[in-house]
Amino acid sequence: MAHIHYKIVQHDGGWAYTLDGVFSEPYATHNDALAAARRVIAEQRVPDDTHEIQYQDANGAWHTEIARGDDRPEADVTG
Repeated sequence: MAHIHYKIVQHDGGWAYTLDGVFSEPYATHNDALAAARRVIAEQRVPDDTHEIQYQDANGAWHTEIARGDDRPEADVTG
């Protein structure tokens, strides 16, 4: 199972949560950004149906995979 780590940082004149170099929208306070990150984590824990997905990689090749709806990541937030 994947484990992902969100981090609260100052960003764009406010506070944001970040994951792998991608920032959320800015929030006015650290607590607002922390609450938003916790909402995202809670949503990621909700199971879904299993689906077949198709995607194109950076080289233009198409791939088909099964995305299991019960394979949810473990997540936390620091900062």
